[in-house]
Amino acid sequence: MAVKVGDSLPSVELHEETPQVKINIADEVKGKKVIIFGVPGAFTPGCSATHLPGYLEKADELKKKGISEIICVSVNDAFVMKAWSDHNKAQGKVRFLADPNLEFTKKLGVEHEIPVLGGWRSKRYSMVVDDGKITQLNIEPDGTGLSCSLAEGLKI
Repeated sequence: MAVKVGDSLPSVELHEETPQVKINIADEVKGKKVIIFGVPGAFTPGCSATHLPGYLEKADELKKKGISEIICVSVNDAFVMKAWSDHNKAQGKVRFLADPNLEFTKKLGVEHEIPVLGGWRSKRYSMVVDDGKITQLNIEPDGTGLSCSLAEGLKI
């Protein structure tokens, strides 16, 4: 079952840039107001052409409204996530965290089987987390659509 508004963010280690750099997501968001959005896969068409660009374009605007960080999570490995970040010149705008074993994705309850992408992935989602508590949650009804989880849909 998927997390809901009011739940605490689960304590899970994600990876940033390399498998050796471990970030405990629950600790990382303490005392901050952050946006976390999940995508089925780095470099995939919907993620690269529509989902990620909105967060990159609105990063400054969202941060002016009190968002400390914007974090993108995908089930890819840390090297792929770093390459995707570098490719999109996202440094300073969006952090890219890898969830290669779907630990975070499963604890959120947003795992989704997509055989054409190699099996289990994440549903597309966005959330606002304030000091560890989920205050806004948008999970795409079909898991992969591009409607409610876009940057434009967040109410900040």
